[in-house]
Amino acid sequence: MNFVTLNNGLKMPQLGFGVWQVPDDQATEAVSIALKVGYTSIDTAMIYKNEKGVGRAIADSSLPREELFITTKVWNSDQGYEKTLRAFDESIERLGLDYVDLYLIHWPTPNFDQYVDTYKALEKLYHDGRVKAIGVCNFEIEHLERILKECEVVPVLNQVECHPYLAQNELKEFCAKHNIFLEAWSPLDQGGEVLQDEVIQKIAEARGKSPAQVVLCWHLQNNTIVIPKSVTPSRIEENINVFDFELSADEMDQINKLNRNRRRGSHPNDMHVR
Repeated sequence: MNFVTLNNGLKMPQLGFGVWQVPDDQATEAVSIALKVGYTSIDTAMIYKNEKGVGRAIADSSLPREELFITTKVWNSDQGYEKTLRAFDESIERLGLDYVDLYLIHWPTPNFDQYVDTYKALEKLYHDGRVKAIGVCNFEIEHLERILKECEVVPVLNQVECHPYLAQNELKEFCAKHNIFLEAWSPLDQGGEVLQDEVIQKIAEARGKSPAQVVLCWHLQNNTIVIPKSVTPSRIEENINVFDFELSADEMDQINKLNRNRRRGSHPNDMHVR
């Protein structure tokens, strides 16, 4: 496993396990498998409705808590200073934990204009030692600029949709300038077109790797944190076996040129769901 050092000195696995769209009962089994094959970073969220399932897998594992890196998120309907603090209490109760390693704002929802107050609640949780690090998801440059201007603690990362068809180059450059990691959700384009791309397929064949492993390696070599999701045991294991090869500069360049700025999810400025 590769580790990155966040801007507050905390070390985080560069490859973790995501559980978006995994039902609560399936999450327990999937996370248990992930922990057995070597993942120690687990990414969940209140809105996924599987924090209890994730918590059961953590409780059932033999891994010491300090060896795990657990992330969860505050949902749009819980934004605002006091509501965020309550939402955090509810999340850690469902997880069965005393603290989480990383707490994130799930979406900026700029129309509601509560993300600054929400982030200030995250700062309180951080200063109180209830979270080891804080950050954001789906923030565009304009949203990050407000956080940097109006808040005290620089986010450790910004979790956004990112894959070879949506490389997020401008956002990644801004984040790097401010020592903020970019973390990719949907790093494999939800198993879609990217994995069928001729460029990816040819590199995978030449390397004796799967297309998913090639894409994950591309992310890792671009200094991106990744959280692939699967409920299939063989794929869960396949996705973590990506540290035994490197892509050449030419292969990286070929994949970099695939960028289409094409999203599968909502643009952050259009996400107003509560």
